[in-house]
Amino acid sequence: MTEGPESGDAADREAPAILSIGAAAIDEWYAVSNLPEPDGGAFAREVTAAFGGVGANVAVALDRLGRNAGLVSRVGDDEYGRRAREHLAETGVDATHVAVGDDAHTRSLILSDPDGERAIVTAGESFRGLRLDDAALAAMADADAVFLTAYAPDRVSRRVLDRIAALRESAAEADGDPPALVFDLSGSVEELVDRGTEPETIHWFLHAADLFVADGVAAPAFFGSAAAAVEQIAAAQTGASDRGSGSEPRSRGERDGDPTWPRAVLTHGADGMTAIAGGDVSRFDAFEVETVDATGAGDAFTAGLIDRWIADSSPGTPGAEDGVASEDDDGAAGDADVDAGVRFAGAVAAINCTARFTQPGLPTRSEVASFLAERGYAPDGSR
Repeated sequence: MTEGPESGDAADREAPAILSIGAAAIDEWYAVSNLPEPDGGAFAREVTAAFGGVGANVAVALDRLGRNAGLVSRVGDDEYGRRAREHLAETGVDATHVAVGDDAHTRSLILSDPDGERAIVTAGESFRGLRLDDAALAAMADADAVFLTAYAPDRVSRRVLDRIAALRESAAEADGDPPALVFDLSGSVEELVDRGTEPETIHWFLHAADLFVADGVAAPAFFGSAAAAVEQIAAAQTGASDRGSGSEPRSRGERDGDPTWPRAVLTHGADGMTAIAGGDVSRFDAFEVETVDATGAGDAFTAGLIDRWIADSSPGTPGAEDGVASEDDDGAAGDADVDAGVRFAGAVAAINCTARFTQPGLPTRSEVASFLAERGYAPDGSR
């Protein structure tokens, strides 16, 4: 089958405000009696399939929140790939930049135990063959934000870095706003070798991203320990605030002199989150819910952060009427905005954990507002 994007008249579509680069995978679920130890075993009580992939999960989560989201990905020319394309067509996600290759579609084998803990094994070459064509690169210029997962092939990650750097330079010359860059360090270093973003490139994202997210497995694996992750990220942010080198601000917040940018969040599952904003560190508790399935909670959390911190909340866009736009008059978000954003994202993730599989449990904005209201918070997560 000819390599290229999905068919459709792209000229008739509004450019996505958030462009997500990542896989649209098929998740094959095994509900097991236990997660086996090495040389151990388990019994699968149920086997089923669902839709997943970090890139698709984030895009669908943002779409569910009412955001204009698009996906840059590559699917296989097989039954799995066909099902993934049909599923995307049923969502509001713009799949203009989803290419079809002639290799096996990316899919994940997920072992999920009765407590919702899981182990994931991924196969299929379709996403590893992703290339960024001229149309996808052009779409970045029209986006408010570009999200990238570390599972993206290293050549793709490097091209994104180069493209964002060029857009920032052009925006500085024109006194405009470049797209924000969001990077998710998903996966341990060993898992990403010869598959995803390489350590050297991850290091550049640490210093280039407006928002850097990592989970409790990936962060210690890359930085050496959870404590080292906090220390090194804070140091990188403090260095980014030093404009003595003549570098240009990366985000709208930085351009307005907001000291809470750049930002990072380290997630620790049920143990909460650590936010690092402008070098300052804050710890947050996770919301307590009856967990049915924790798979995809990190992707839901990242989408919540993008929605609250980065997505355009000007009048007429989703969320502005609900108090999501909590910026000061000069456009700079302060410490209260950091706290509220983490709570909002935590609510999105918590709700997602109460349903089986990743995407069916992704909440709408009204569902998040109701969840927060029950716990004494405003719809945007503020007190």
